[in-house]
Amino acid sequence: MLINTILVGALAAVAHAAQGTLQQMTGDFGPNPTNTFMFFYKPAQLANPPSLLVAMHFCTGTAEAYFTGTQYADLADQLGFIVIYPQSPDGSGGCWDVHTNATLTHNAGGDSLGIASMTRFAIDNWGVDANRVFATGTSSGAMMTSVLMGAYPDLFKGGAGFSGVAFGCFEGPDAWNEQCALGERIMTPQQWGDLVRSGFPGFAGQRPKVQVWHGTADTTLFPQNFFEEIKQWTNVFGYSATPISNITNDPQAGYSFATFGPNFEAILAQGVGHTVPEHAENVLEFFGLS
Repeated sequence: MLINTILVGALAAVAHAAQGTLQQMTGDFGPNPTNTFMFFYKPAQLANPPSLLVAMHFCTGTAEAYFTGTQYADLADQLGFIVIYPQSPDGSGGCWDVHTNATLTHNAGGDSLGIASMTRFAIDNWGVDANRVFATGTSSGAMMTSVLMGAYPDLFKGGAGFSGVAFGCFEGPDAWNEQCALGERIMTPQQWGDLVRSGFPGFAGQRPKVQVWHGTADTTLFPQNFFEEIKQWTNVFGYSATPISNITNDPQAGYSFATFGPNFEAILAQGVGHTVPEHAENVLEFFGLS
């Protein structure tokens, strides 16, 4: 499969109208080995101190597309948090590096280090509350969200991914991993959990909470990836693989909302393909930002 065909996000057709404009950080914001781009949105009225949301686009996407195609900036206007919209490097096809050892390892390089640098810059220079920093993304952006949860658990307090894969599932020499995409990379919960723990060896702090969304009709990243994510994160958090609650038709008809513990939720959308539309208000509620 050609890389420029993968992970094309199906954002809602209706554009959202934030009160302000998307801005680009043109100066140095820290180590950025792959030359990722930093765009951001600051609402006119910031909370004191403001929280931070890092919102990452789908493959073939841009920061502008995710800014206009999702509700996060609108909600930032209402709630006073800052949004960083990273943009993948030139020549990447608009996709994120979620496969190299560098990007999967704390402070080792790859796109993830550039995003971590943006996050650290915001904390150090914009007065962001370091205890309220979160990440979300769609498709390739969901995959990067998972990468950040494993490689930078010291920076992020939570992540929500729409139609992604488990941390490390795309690991390998090539940007596209057919085995993972087809849902054929099957491992035990312990093996998946160990991959997350390998992202930041020796990390002993509290792990960021995780929320994952997937559609049963996804033929780009097959639904088995959703169940591998459940194996992974229940192992990381030490939860049973059996949810403590599973509510049908929540947050809308055809969705099943499973809670495994306070730090992990998994939502399966019946009949939905690639990708599950962003449910921004549910994401912010999970993060405690709403």
